[in-house]
Amino acid sequence: MRYFFNCKPTLLPTFILLVLSSQTMAKETNKNFEHIAIFGDQNTVNDIPGSAHLISESELEKFDFTDIMRTLTAIPGVYILEEDGYGLRPNIGMRGTGQNRSEKVTIMEDGVLAAPAPYAAPSAYYFPTAGRMQQIEVLKGTSSAIYGPRTTGGVINLLSRKIPDETLSGELKVTAGEDNFAKFHAFAGGSGQNIASLVELFNYQADGFKNINHTNTDSGFEKNDILTKVKINSDPSSGYYQELEFKVKYSDEKSNDTYMGLTDNDFKTSPYSRYSASQLDNMTTTHKQLQINHSVKFSELYQLGTSFYYNDFARNWYKSNKIDGQSIGGEGIKIASNFDKANQETPLEVQIKANNRNYLSKGVQSILSADLNEHQVKFGIRYHQDEMDRYQWVDKYLLDNNYIISLTDPGIPGTDSNRVDSAKALAIYIHDEVSYNDFMINLGLRYEDMTIERHDWGKNDPKRGISPSYKVNKLDVWLPSVALTYRFDKDIVLLAGIQKGFAPPAPGNETAQDEESINYEMGVRLNKQVFHGEIISFYSDYNNMHGNCTASQGCEDDNVGNQYNAGEVKVTGLELKTGYEFKNVSFSIPLDFTYTYTQTEFLTDFNSNLDTWSNVSKGDNLPYVPSNQFQLSTGLVFEQWRSDVIIRYTDDMRTTAGTGTIPSEQLIKSRTVVDLSAHYYLTKNQGVTFAVDNLLDNEYISTRTHGSIMVGKPRTFSLGYKYQF
Repeated sequence: MRYFFNCKPTLLPTFILLVLSSQTMAKETNKNFEHIAIFGDQNTVNDIPGSAHLISESELEKFDFTDIMRTLTAIPGVYILEEDGYGLRPNIGMRGTGQNRSEKVTIMEDGVLAAPAPYAAPSAYYFPTAGRMQQIEVLKGTSSAIYGPRTTGGVINLLSRKIPDETLSGELKVTAGEDNFAKFHAFAGGSGQNIASLVELFNYQADGFKNINHTNTDSGFEKNDILTKVKINSDPSSGYYQELEFKVKYSDEKSNDTYMGLTDNDFKTSPYSRYSASQLDNMTTTHKQLQINHSVKFSELYQLGTSFYYNDFARNWYKSNKIDGQSIGGEGIKIASNFDKANQETPLEVQIKANNRNYLSKGVQSILSADLNEHQVKFGIRYHQDEMDRYQWVDKYLLDNNYIISLTDPGIPGTDSNRVDSAKALAIYIHDEVSYNDFMINLGLRYEDMTIERHDWGKNDPKRGISPSYKVNKLDVWLPSVALTYRFDKDIVLLAGIQKGFAPPAPGNETAQDEESINYEMGVRLNKQVFHGEIISFYSDYNNMHGNCTASQGCEDDNVGNQYNAGEVKVTGLELKTGYEFKNVSFSIPLDFTYTYTQTEFLTDFNSNLDTWSNVSKGDNLPYVPSNQFQLSTGLVFEQWRSDVIIRYTDDMRTTAGTGTIPSEQLIKSRTVVDLSAHYYLTKNQGVTFAVDNLLDNEYISTRTHGSIMVGKPRTFSLGYKYQF
């Protein structure tokens, strides 16, 4: 893997000097224009022909979540699967796509692809640090058709902090909580006439809420994030106004995380425990990013935005894989459970796999926007390359009757999984927004040309000295979309759309099929002063849905990476979001309600070794898609303080495809989780925050995807302080 640069804290003084030097320059306002955002503000969202939501900075600050999944439950049609309790491994799906590692959703940061290898290996073991984001944009259905490569479910675009318009401004936030949770977030930046800059630091950590049996090892984590931006712009009086922005980011993580969950009996008696066999399980990551954005305004009618991006991500998830030769997705969990309950004389053999992988993602993209009166035209092009380099091994340990684990047989790197999956893709799209009286027609066409390859050296050539086996899959696809909005009056908009959905095939199989669907939506949107609401029905008609076997789903070693085709699948649903703000002279009460109803159905019979599908019969429902889920948020806002509460409900879910009554061993029971946050403003620029996650201390199963039970985070308290300047 090529390391493009090393971002170290020693660079920070340079950027701080840039920030301070900008104070000597006269500030110029109203000159910024961006192409990294999909839409700019809430008013723009209201005119988008399809499901589109903006989570603003003020909304994010209410609860100040570091867990992206807790944030996204405010959006209808979005499904999440918690895993570690802190949002380190997000599992996000949209409109029934499936949530496994967010692989069916297009994840972007500042308008560019953010997954480690979006085409070759989309499973998002890396996810942008949600706690430092300033806004989040979410698109589904026809609204997301021009973004790819995955267009069936939707798009999440996380927007990092903009450089402040002020000469100098910044913020400092510190938070402490239970389980030694701590968060430090600070930024400073400023703008002058021709140069602007920003430095942002983000750190959060905890000891974890799980206790590892018979050990002193904690189940916690630490994550660091450093972001710097420098922007240079021409004089406003120049012939073609231009901006050039450099964004450099470094992040790392150490987390004592595992795939080992609990048996049903252990969940009932000790839900926040972990087996001693998992005491060495650990994930280490580093992520380095360079993004260069250039914008030029040729005239009031034509603008061009271009981004170059380079992401280098390395990770090694060193985790228990087999117990006494048995997979943890099978009998291994029961063996680990029984060992912790009895002081046995016979030691336990624990195989720990080094899931060592390096990722590279890079590309360049441009968007030309043209304002042609009745036609608002966008033409976009992107050339992208990515790869995943798997270089793994297995170490063998003995766990003795004192629960001390010792290395007995170190593995040789490259003797487990030893391959490179890579992809090259050219994407071109054109989008025309046509206005005619109260009608607006959106016509889109996207073209993708992809080459997806695998070079596999097997398990007997760790030095990669001989020619690897080689498989390639070449394909191209045309993806049209049509959407229509009709403004019934100034407050009510009717909308409808149809688009072709797509997801690329997995590498390693030259006959693997891509995923294709035809997606429909229809609804109405209302915005009137203090009331807003929308209701949208959707229907996704899959010609072929595919599922990729990953370790995160509990798949056996030899099966990881294989793709299974489900054929025809039908997903239907209803999304509702409405809000109202009651205002009084001295206080206000905001109300917001989000609801999603979903029905899924396989339309063909087939057999697979994908744990969550297994053997499917026509009429079976998809796993991990609740029929009903809703969220109600409300608060009480005064001039000097405010308090907000979220009530989040998720219906019963099945963990394996099926129909009718869900067997107990395949059931995730419905749950209601309540979060509370309160802010008190000491002065105009400083305040304190008190927050409680899972206020009612509900013990619940979050997922069974690893062949055992992973538990949701219990009630936790935190207290924070914020200072702005």
